[in-house]
Amino acid sequence: MKNFIRPILLFLFILIFNVAAFAQWSPAGDKIKTQWGEQIDPNNVLPEYPRPIMERTQWMNLNGCWDYAIVPKGMEAPAVYDGKILVPFAVESSLSGVGKRVGGEKEVWYNRVFNVPEKWNGMNVLLHFGAVDWKTDVWVNDMKVGEHTGGYTPFSFNISSALKKGGNKLTVRVWDPTDKGVQPRGKQVERPKGVWYTPVTGIWQTVWLEPVPVCHITNVRTTPDIDLRRINVTVTTSENFTDRVRVKVFDGEQLVTEGLAVNKQAIELTMPENAKLWSPQSPFLYKTEVTLENNGKIVDKVNGYVAMRKYSTRRDKDGIVRLQLNNQDLFQFGPLDQGWWPDGLYTAPSDAALRYDVQKTKDFGFNMIRKHIKVEPARWYTHCDQLGIVVWQDMPSGDRNYEWQNRTYFDGIDFKRSPESEAVYRKEWKEVIDYLYSYPCIGVWVPFNEAWGQFKTPEIAAWTKQYDPSRLVNPASGGNHYTCGDMLDLHNYPAPEMYLYDAQRANVLGEFGGIGMICKEHLWEPDKNWGYVQFNSSQEATDEYQKYADMLYKLIPRGFSAAVYTQTSDVEIEINGLLTYDRKVVKLDEERLRKINEKICNALR
Repeated sequence: MKNFIRPILLFLFILIFNVAAFAQWSPAGDKIKTQWGEQIDPNNVLPEYPRPIMERTQWMNLNGCWDYAIVPKGMEAPAVYDGKILVPFAVESSLSGVGKRVGGEKEVWYNRVFNVPEKWNGMNVLLHFGAVDWKTDVWVNDMKVGEHTGGYTPFSFNISSALKKGGNKLTVRVWDPTDKGVQPRGKQVERPKGVWYTPVTGIWQTVWLEPVPVCHITNVRTTPDIDLRRINVTVTTSENFTDRVRVKVFDGEQLVTEGLAVNKQAIELTMPENAKLWSPQSPFLYKTEVTLENNGKIVDKVNGYVAMRKYSTRRDKDGIVRLQLNNQDLFQFGPLDQGWWPDGLYTAPSDAALRYDVQKTKDFGFNMIRKHIKVEPARWYTHCDQLGIVVWQDMPSGDRNYEWQNRTYFDGIDFKRSPESEAVYRKEWKEVIDYLYSYPCIGVWVPFNEAWGQFKTPEIAAWTKQYDPSRLVNPASGGNHYTCGDMLDLHNYPAPEMYLYDAQRANVLGEFGGIGMICKEHLWEPDKNWGYVQFNSSQEATDEYQKYADMLYKLIPRGFSAAVYTQTSDVEIEINGLLTYDRKVVKLDEERLRKINEKICNALR
């Protein structure tokens, strides 16, 4: 009888807990939502392992309902909190359950209690944040464990010394000046309009715990070289580990190659002559296993993946500099992807939603995505790796670039940044590159967009290329043009046009298109919507897309080597997406779109 009663009691406990959680949380506001946002479970928010390129078996997800309070900047931790917020959705989002603006005069405080599993006894515990915008301070049991600035990259703290038995209190304070500060913040502004969107404050990616040994792996940096059939692997550890580091590479379950090193030396792995190359047509990923070994025993282990691929440029038979993948000319063509969601803002409501945008890009016949002045969670890049999408990664712009659009703070050609602003930019750009370095899909780094905060362009482009010579550098997409980096990038709306040409670099069309179409039941605002051109039906919009594609195709022999169409989805009052903002409608004829895009992607093959 006891064995019968126990599962019933457990079921009742889970049922009561779930009901209580739903009672604490509900979406805020009346804006449109995605299907994934409509089905969200506050007890199971983004449950997937957040870092698939370096995965351990044990971890604990801290997403869910936390206490929150919005207080004047500089105040002490609140004695009483305002209510519940669903982490990891930003305060301003619907899915946070709050839906309030914060601003630079206030701060957001978070609080929750967690228990550490007994089986983690004797191990160090790391507290990970996927991303928090912008300045973060963290306490565990009222002890300061760390702080961080930057809104787009992950960070972690070893909180072992602050832990106790039973419940542990986690407190987080966040301040974000949005467009009143010098920090990178993309398209966030306090007063959204046009191409500028709702602010994102606070935690917006997964928060999680991970048990590790005292000496553990902190980073695995992989650099493939298809010409020499090698993979160089640099493993960073938490301490000066002098025993063995072992790296294994697998094709499925079959061991392909392995290597050993000591004293923090890089490992050079030799791949077989028939090594499989990664490409949009065949996005093959090798599995990796990295271990620390002491006296023959495994101290720490992480699993991940790597790909054999090469990004480069080369002159073709007509003397035109072309983009190449794996030493073959490839016309790279894809959408401008801003990564915004009507219910989660910066945060996709589920991993299925995050993957959906990448999958639809593939379905539409594209082979590339320009990730536009935003950095995504790690899983988004893994989806690109798995599905076969080349990514052009923008650095999020900042330092009052919205005001620059109105010709304020403009000094000659480049933006005039303060020493503080320069330092913040350089720090965060390096962190973005470090964060994404080992993802095979990243093919191009884009430090600046349309002169928004653009400064010292030749210097920044040269530093980027020196820091990561394995990728191409697009120094300023549509911005002030300098003869540096690997490409000249033009923007032209709505139709494609080549009005400049550089014989020494690849020439690309970094933005064009923007065909607008209103779907009345799927709008962020009932009015005030815009596109660069607007049509009333899917057929009309698709016909216009065909016209632009035909124009682009004719410009490829003249020198274009890549193009970016604006854009993947509608965003707030912009209605120029291939998808509606809620992702419920594909606005153009998908089959026609795929055939058009495949023709362009294969233009140089």
